Amino acid sequence: MPEEWRRSVLVPNFKNKGDVQSCSNYRRIKLMSHTMKLWERVVEVRLRKVVEICEQQYGFMPRKSTTNAIFALRILMEKYRDGQRELHCVFVDLEKAYDRVPREELWYCMRKSGVAEKYVRVVQDMYERSRTVVRCAVGQTEEFKVEVGLHQGSALSPFLFAIVMDQLSEEVRQESPWTMMFADDIVICSESREQVEDSLERWRFALERRGMKVSCSKTEYMCVNEREGSGTVRLQGEEVKKVQEFKYLGSTVQSNGECGKEVKKRVQAGWNGWRKVSGVLCDRKISARIKGKVYRTVVRPAMLYGLETVSLRKRLESELEVAELKMLRFSLGVTRLDRIRNEYIRGTAHVGRLGDKVREARLRWFGHVQRRDNEYIDKEGGVRVQGQL
Repeated sequence: MPEEWRRSVLVPNFKNKGDVQSCSNYRRIKLMSHTMKLWERVVEVRLRKVVEICEQQYGFMPRKSTTNAIFALRILMEKYRDGQRELHCVFVDLEKAYDRVPREELWYCMRKSGVAEKYVRVVQDMYERSRTVVRCAVGQTEEFKVEVGLHQGSALSPFLFAIVMDQLSEEVRQESPWTMMFADDIVICSESREQVEDSLERWRFALERRGMKVSCSKTEYMCVNEREGSGTVRLQGEEVKKVQEFKYLGSTVQSNGECGKEVKKRVQAGWNGWRKVSGVLCDRKISARIKGKVYRTVVRPAMLYGLETVSLRKRLESELEVAELKMLRFSLGVTRLDRIRNEYIRGTAHVGRLGDKVREARLRWFGHVQRRDNEYIDKEGGVRVQGQL
């Protein structure tokens, strides 16, 4: 492989929270050769033909997305609330998961997954003599070797990580939806606190003996239909943080089954997107039709994300539509004092009702589930829960 392909540039990106002088508060974006990424895509296509990843892995898998995992978790929680039974969920956080993967462990997992030796050697060649520089405000650092972890920004790394997690969790994972993984985001569910605590400890042992590390401070525990005195979960003697809500794959799930906070998050995400393109949307020289296209491309997807898995009440749907109309009025330079009807505002911008778009998304998702095989529907949508006696 050409030596130029082995070189990369690391760009630190501040997370906008915590100490600005702490390296842990920065995301690492690695810029690699485009030709190298093309070569990685070729290798990835060939690896996917021979490697079968477990059904519990939703990340970067064909015909699966974050919506699948969010839907499975919400359906499971909903059925336990309907049955008035407790459901215990632990959201496991891995410390710098991609950066901690030992190279020898990667080669071992690839061979165990049935990857031919010639492809193992190809991937080994990609990682051999890899080096990078860090780009900062005053220039670039000196070049240094990278001898552990997967390449950040690589087209092949997500699938390699899925192979590693598939092998490391082989002895401890349960069937979906009791165990779900989206890359390094792991959810463990059980009907009792003792069972979920035992599962968490077995996961920790299985991962840490192979070079990974579970972060107890960032791992969180949530109980659905909690009874008094149900207690909490401990990991290696340390109490796991207990929460009433958790942001799972960008969608907020609440232990009481409400969706109000998720709707508020969607509204906030919509406003964040609107502000990013406000220079275009508020420009009087740009036509309303173009503004509508920009709105539908940038703002609306942020507001609709994950809502096909949420049971929206009329009040919550109204909150979304009110926020959307405020954005459209700002974009068109219209206020409520102008006494212009909402239908005219939507027609001018060529933007349909948000509630109708949510229902369309639900119908598309329903069709997606129905087209899958029966095993998929049973495991994500047909969990049987015995009611409380």
